[in-house]
Amino acid sequence: MTAETDTNSSLAPDRPPVIVLAGGRSTRMGSDKSARELGGIPLLQHVIERLQPQTRAICVNSNSLTSLDFAPDIPVFTDTVPGHAGPLAGVLAAMRHAHIQHPAATHAATVPTDTPFFPRDLIARLQMAVSGLDEIAVAFSGQTMHPVFALWPVALADELEHWLVTDDKRRVRGFIERHPMAAVSFAPLDTKDGPIDPFFNINTPADLETAERWLPLIREMER
Repeated sequence: MTAETDTNSSLAPDRPPVIVLAGGRSTRMGSDKSARELGGIPLLQHVIERLQPQTRAICVNSNSLTSLDFAPDIPVFTDTVPGHAGPLAGVLAAMRHAHIQHPAATHAATVPTDTPFFPRDLIARLQMAVSGLDEIAVAFSGQTMHPVFALWPVALADELEHWLVTDDKRRVRGFIERHPMAAVSFAPLDTKDGPIDPFFNINTPADLETAERWLPLIREMER
């Protein structure tokens, strides 16, 4: 595998690697979500650009892409278990990749490709919340858990692989609840038209239309 390019050399060297999960089937969207454009830019590019100030190493888990036209130095890798086993398969691939490429890293973070407005301090706050090597830090907005916005102990890879091949439901929340968890709460984005959940995810064409309306509001708020 190709080692990640150092995406931000000004950051502390202990920032965890971050893996963008883009391996889903996008059945409700009708086409690959990562390539759908928001404001003329692919969703995956929005996510990566939001991550670049937050971490030194970014890569992408995808079962359809082999490289990124807009960021050719960012590695892309597939699931390590067959059969489109859901987001946990991407988490497992992230753990395996982090163990190989970043052997000193105790944790690896994941974010999905369909949530372009996530907090700009996400990775730092997840990292600060972890107090033990076996603890998973998970993002919340209000009472809602966002289980793929998480910081995962790399050492859980073997256990997660066993879970994937033995549990029919393969629920991310179910796996998280088996382990110590740090819940990290994030406030809504305070736009001039009202609050917006930073973890709003785009699953359908209607969601994409909503995100198009919100994009200028969020850009104005973040200036």
